[in-house]
Amino acid sequence: MIRPILVAAVVTLAAAGLAGAQYAAPPGPATPVAWQSLLPAQQRLLQKFAGSWDALPAGRQQALARGSTRWLSMTPLQRQRAQRRFARWRALTPAQRDLLRRRWQRFKSLPPEQQRQIRADYRRFRHLPPAGRRALRRKWRMMTPQQRRSALGRRRWR
Repeated sequence: MIRPILVAAVVTLAAAGLAGAQYAAPPGPATPVAWQSLLPAQQRLLQKFAGSWDALPAGRQQALARGSTRWLSMTPLQRQRAQRRFARWRALTPAQRDLLRRRWQRFKSLPPEQQRQIRADYRRFRHLPPAGRRALRRKWRMMTPQQRRSALGRRRWR
């Protein structure tokens, strides 16, 4: 049971590009990854792809190799969290996934300082008590689009 979850998590990490900067694809055209060049632990993790590895596009091979490297470097707690995130991702509709991909791309296009600020704001939000989070969500939903833009504009320049 855990094996399909591990493979799915590695594939998700690779496909979603969530592996982190140190695992980012090198610039330029993708170079194929030879199955024999993978570590034995990576081969075990990616066993489901063994028979079709050479038929995979080079970019997919690289993404899977990076994802497996990332997975193998995780602590058990990190793996558990990744599995939970993957389960939540799989529960989303295709439209919801598409929306999240677009939002992620928009976030990644922001300057690093704005990304840091958004992450800090998110951490503060997560540490609010549930009642505080509900109140903020309720207030946000009551705002008009113009009020939301204004609130975000004020927030960015604090």
